[in-house]
Amino acid sequence: MKKTDIQNRADIRLLVGTFYRKVRKDEALGPVFNSIVTDWEEHLELLTDFWETQLFLKRKYSGNPVTVHREVDAKMNYSITPEHFGYWINLWFETIDDLFEGEVAWIARNRAQKMSTMLYLEMYQARKKS
Repeated sequence: MKKTDIQNRADIRLLVGTFYRKVRKDEALGPVFNSIVTDWEEHLELLTDFWETQLFLKRKYSGNPVTVHREVDAKMNYSITPEHFGYWINLWFETIDDLFEGEVAWIARNRAQKMSTMLYLEMYQARKKS
């Protein structure tokens, strides 16, 4: 199968859905996500909106990822580690590489890498204030 670039919302939905199927089964990530996410369909739609906003600058997502990740870390008793983010980014890259290639796929990798670093640092800083 010839890979193409991420071109539209349907491609993002495929990427997000495939990725989170892997996350839910992952030994390290599954317990975190499966204990926090109560409605997977809603969550996948929200994340599809998020990535459509990130990759195509369509204003669909209006949440605050920093706040959400701080809340998740608190619910998990501040047990989320840099390794969790490493597993997450590795699965994200693997999923992109399995499905797509091209400039937008590269942007999806690059943005995720920058966001994962920023989100962990924001979570860590919030721990000091708790």
